[in-house]
Amino acid sequence: MTVQIEDRDNGVRIVRLTGAAASKSFSRESLPIIAEAIDSGLKDHSVKAMIITGDGKFFSAGADIHAFQEAIDADDAPQLIRDLTNILHPLLVRMRQSSTVVVAAVNGAAAGGGLGLALACDVRIGSPKAKLAASYASIGLSPDGGTTWLLPRLVGEQVSRRFFFENQIWSAEQALGAGALDEVVEADGLITRSIEIATDWSQWGNHFREATKHLLHVQTLNDFETHLKHEQTLIEAAGTTPEFKSGVSKFLN
Repeated sequence: MTVQIEDRDNGVRIVRLTGAAASKSFSRESLPIIAEAIDSGLKDHSVKAMIITGDGKFFSAGADIHAFQEAIDADDAPQLIRDLTNILHPLLVRMRQSSTVVVAAVNGAAAGGGLGLALACDVRIGSPKAKLAASYASIGLSPDGGTTWLLPRLVGEQVSRRFFFENQIWSAEQALGAGALDEVVEADGLITRSIEIATDWSQWGNHFREATKHLLHVQTLNDFETHLKHEQTLIEAAGTTPEFKSGVSKFLN
């Protein structure tokens, strides 16, 4: 089995990448299984928060390099890359747009597209063994997996530029200092802390979660006036929800 799914209390689901899903996440064999496991949580209305984690020394180590060599030998590399990004990139968009809170519990190495998977989550908690790497330069590929869009928004453009061009590998503490990880906790407490955050962040109403994620996602794309109109539309819609009515009643009481 390459992906393990475990449901916990309060609508929290753990998706654990194991074996090849962690060490060779982005292959024609593993990636569809990973995407299906994550999508099943995004589509399940009983799942309010999802924790994505890995196994052993890998969170998600990115592409299967042996498969790249086979594709080069078969003159099929562009098609392989297209097939993988056609699965990964829409998945990342769905994660960002969903009302489901997604937590990355980064237990080990997150590299290449695996880095993009971690960065696309709403919050990243790392163990001391977490490592973040791009690794594209060393194999002659340009970045993908949303890494050049997501990382600058977390750590800044110039820090990201150096990260990619110097082919840096960040330790957990370096990633925390830069802002790519939100917290670092001991390995034996990684899932416990991730569940705490998942439970805390997902306690709010569905509209709040979805609208807030959406507004934060698009805020860099809009000018201020456009964004205010966008906020107005969504907060007007919120005024019709049961959560708004009960929230006001609880506040007054």
